[in-house]
Amino acid sequence: MKPNSITSAPNSSARGNHVVRQSSAVTRDQRESRNDHRGVVVWLTGLPGSGKSTIARSAERILYDLGLQTVTLDGDNMRLGLCSDLGFSDADRNENVRRVAETAKLFLDQGNVVIVALVSPVRRAREEIKAVIPTEDFVEVYCRCPLPICQQRDPKGHYARAKQGEIANFTGVSSLYEEPLEPALLLSTDTESVEESVHRLTERVLEQCKAVSVQR
Repeated sequence: MKPNSITSAPNSSARGNHVVRQSSAVTRDQRESRNDHRGVVVWLTGLPGSGKSTIARSAERILYDLGLQTVTLDGDNMRLGLCSDLGFSDADRNENVRRVAETAKLFLDQGNVVIVALVSPVRRAREEIKAVIPTEDFVEVYCRCPLPICQQRDPKGHYARAKQGEIANFTGVSSLYEEPLEPALLLSTDTESVEESVHRLTERVLEQCKAVSVQR
């Protein structure tokens, strides 16, 4: 395993043999049976400004209103709390992805539909999520949008600040983004409306969960 692998937690050797995984008194199958749908992790990746958070929030609202148990893990929110000690070096980015993946797995085990909106620019780190989350429970969604359009949108002003040197290692300016090779769902957020992207995403989630269909 490479040293920056997301499946290698920092200081893992310090645990020794003293930590034992505890099982829940309520199984995932029991929770999913009560929820009347399967759990799934839907991971939205893409450049900053590609629409990940907007689509994730809207999709969660629709799925919740349909009765699904949902939770959204947004990249900015994670960095304000659980990942607030991390920077944007390659090692820190990989650790950020690892922590979010482990958090998503905890919610998945409770039978939830987990929507993750995270740049997660490194392809290898995204692939290693599958070592944490079973392949059958993981849906990679690529919010594809050309860099010039993302920079033009710049909803948080980060691109402008990065170009002025105020933000280091910013994806799309001073740090590369590696596109997914075979995402489960491709959303072309430069050519389709937010509503179209949200509808396609929710239909994919409902298909995965074997739940009721969304009405247009």
